[in-house]
Amino acid sequence: MSVNRHPWFPVSDCGQECLGPFATRRIVDALTVGARLCRLAAIAGWIVGTLVADSATARLRRRPRRALRARAARPLLAALGITVVVDDRRSDPHANGLIVANHISFLDVLALALVSPAPVVAKSDVVDMPVVARLARRFGVIAVDRGTLRGLPAAVGDVTARLAAGSSVIVFPEGTTFCGRTGGAFRPAFFQAAVDAGVPVSPVRLRFVGPDGRAATAASFIGDDSPLDTLGRVLRARGLTVVVRLERAEVPGADRRELARRCERVLRTAESDIERSLI
Repeated sequence: MSVNRHPWFPVSDCGQECLGPFATRRIVDALTVGARLCRLAAIAGWIVGTLVADSATARLRRRPRRALRARAARPLLAALGITVVVDDRRSDPHANGLIVANHISFLDVLALALVSPAPVVAKSDVVDMPVVARLARRFGVIAVDRGTLRGLPAAVGDVTARLAAGSSVIVFPEGTTFCGRTGGAFRPAFFQAAVDAGVPVSPVRLRFVGPDGRAATAASFIGDDSPLDTLGRVLRARGLTVVVRLERAEVPGADRRELARRCERVLRTAESDIERSLI
């Protein structure tokens, strides 16, 4: 399917060649895969029931519905066989602001939900998928059409208003997903929201690693992958862990491009520190 692209359309250079044997060399037997699918089905049923119950309760009590993403994230990741490790280096874990992270998989949203209930900026082509749309709204997703620049100012304005009101917002400034062993440049657009709202920016480094502690590509959503392709690899993976490393907040400054470069350097340095620790 062809996509109209503007000159600044974010493109990943990661494809199927990034997967190789790394993603599939360790597999579990069919019994384990079946057990994981059963757990996923059970959690899906719980999510649907929670959606109905929360909606009814909210109407009766005239109060906002509780965020579902934070409650569903840990059991969903556990059902997939993914362990979560959080390395929080922030000086004030309760401070609000813009949260920026590298992007590997649609599972990133669940990993980040464990450290922040903030809404997430995501591609509209994913958010608008059947069934996913309603769940995305309940998960607090802010849709942005990356195929055109026309809707970008409104999306940035929405994020700015939320930040100015004291809420946090999560953004993936690479604009697309990479395999996890490489990454892309941070696009500066949404950093303007932090500048305008005068709030700090918290960089977060996400890594999916295997039993040996090195980057694993099973969870990557790249190339010609469909969500089912990625899900199938994750279900077969053994000893998969997602590491969420939260760095100290950066002051916004006055230049969104400088702020984007600064946050990108922080995460690249974090990646180097992790690699050195494995040597």
